[in-house]
Amino acid sequence: MDIIFPPPLNSGDLIGVVSPAGPPYGEKSIFLDRGLNHLLSKGYRLLEGEHLRDEYGYLAGTDDARTNDLNRMIQNPDVKAIFCSRGGYGTTRILDKIDYSTLSSHPKIIMGYSDITALQMAVLSKTGLVSFSGPMVAVEMGNEPDQATEKFCLDILTKVRTLKMNAGHFNDEKIVYRAGSAKGRLMGGCLSMLCSLIGTPYLPDFSESILILEDIGESVYKIDRCFSQLAHVGILQKINGLVLGTFIDCQPKNGTPSLALKDVVEHYTKNLSIPVLGNFPYGHGKAKFTLPIGVQVKLDSSRGVIEMLEPAVREE
Repeated sequence: MDIIFPPPLNSGDLIGVVSPAGPPYGEKSIFLDRGLNHLLSKGYRLLEGEHLRDEYGYLAGTDDARTNDLNRMIQNPDVKAIFCSRGGYGTTRILDKIDYSTLSSHPKIIMGYSDITALQMAVLSKTGLVSFSGPMVAVEMGNEPDQATEKFCLDILTKVRTLKMNAGHFNDEKIVYRAGSAKGRLMGGCLSMLCSLIGTPYLPDFSESILILEDIGESVYKIDRCFSQLAHVGILQKINGLVLGTFIDCQPKNGTPSLALKDVVEHYTKNLSIPVLGNFPYGHGKAKFTLPIGVQVKLDSSRGVIEMLEPAVREE
């Protein structure tokens, strides 16, 4: 896979804001306005997608509306970055309509997480473009952004440099399932979204990658099912290292019989001779790292560190 890198984000640059998945309704509508104002206060210019605030059931407008917003941002040479308002659901419905050709020839920053994992995997598969699994406008940016989270996000988007991500940076207690170190391209995102792409042309080859996974609101047995799928299709056997981010609200409730998440991870990794790190500060939590999806990294699970081996942005 030939990897391409977007140019860095500079003060005064134009950021396009879109909703490829769910609508920013209710409280998220308030957070959206706050997030937009927060970006303006940082010195950026903004271009809102025409259908940014649309509501069509659980979707932010029709598939055509959401696709058109995204493609207009891709095709607009003045837009230097595309930030997603929120996740939710809907990105998989438009993957076959995205202008990958223009994005490949005119790369730019794309940032989001959760349902946006589908977009990031598709973009990596179709273009080789590095994208960023990080804060969204109607979520973190509009709800009193964590200062350390925001600083790292800006550092990785604006500076042509390599960075280290240490699990202890946010006072998280790392879990070392298997000690060791390995190198590979950082891939992954939301576990359930990634599994929904298996068997489609929108999932990149995970061979020799460092795979990072997180999720929210899924029962442990559903996480088990996803790991089973990753194992049966051979993805777990291909990777060089595995990192588990935060799995929020994924614990059994009301005394329901269940395995622990730790039991599931240990079951599917016990025969893998790779480093495995757990409870890394990445995912749906407020305090987290922004991850450069597609960049070469080194994982040291013993130390709880992911080290970038190349910058995520490059000067044109």
